[in-house]
Amino acid sequence: MSIVLIIAFNAETTKLIQLYIVGVFVSFNLSQLGMIRHWTRHLKDTTDPAARRLMLRSRAINTFGPGMTAVVLIIVLVTKFPAGAWITIIAMVVFFMIMKGISNHYAMVEVELAADEQDKLLPTRVHAIVLVSKLHKPTLRALAFAKATRPNLLEGIYVSIDPAATNKLLEDWDERNLDTPLKVLHSPYREIVRPIVEYAREIRRSSPRGVVAVYIPEYVVGRWWEQILHNQTALRLKGRLLFTPGVMVISVPYQLRSSTIAEERGSREDNRVQAGDLRRGRVRDTSDVDYDRQIDP
Repeated sequence: MSIVLIIAFNAETTKLIQLYIVGVFVSFNLSQLGMIRHWTRHLKDTTDPAARRLMLRSRAINTFGPGMTAVVLIIVLVTKFPAGAWITIIAMVVFFMIMKGISNHYAMVEVELAADEQDKLLPTRVHAIVLVSKLHKPTLRALAFAKATRPNLLEGIYVSIDPAATNKLLEDWDERNLDTPLKVLHSPYREIVRPIVEYAREIRRSSPRGVVAVYIPEYVVGRWWEQILHNQTALRLKGRLLFTPGVMVISVPYQLRSSTIAEERGSREDNRVQAGDLRRGRVRDTSDVDYDRQIDP
């Protein structure tokens, strides 16, 4: 935004100053009005005569202040409005409306999230499903974690888009003798997300007071370009399931070897000296060390 203003006004201070003075005198007026409200509020609760005299004097000073700055603000608005002051006025109104809208949003969310007695009710049953793409370590870890939560019903879900791969998975599943049924959802149009979402919604409709827990194995990688190559289907699926009432999405991470790169990078950043570390005592002050004594003769 600063670059745009500099280019638009050809970096001329005499033109840019119009944007500055309006904001300055608006701030002066608002701050003085705030102080008037401050002293008025305290005067209602103060009975000490000496303290009241000081507050009345302060309020008088703060009343005289906006009277003067308001006159200057009106003069500036009238004389400098065509020269660019109108930009500041429009910007103030727009920013005020944006911040007011954000404040109203937070207020509505707070009311909506307020706890009540219904939040104590437990679900009648938990139907857990583990998404299976292949029978590998991430899938087995997700199955183990899902079993540890002890749901009422646990099953693996596989979306079939290739009959040969489906038959191979079923054979491997039987050979490992996993104590979990595997349900195959056929998808003739090679869609992955929609069959799972529709199946979760169907379970939810059959048991409105129950909970559907969807366990998604995810790869943890250390390079940014690896994140592009993995977990894209999981992200799309979570985005769809999060809008479904009664469906809980649980990510089960599996750290690949490259994840150690991110861990080492984080360790280096943690060990790096940050602003304020010396004041907090995290770093020893070496400014008064006698380096001559450290030299080996």
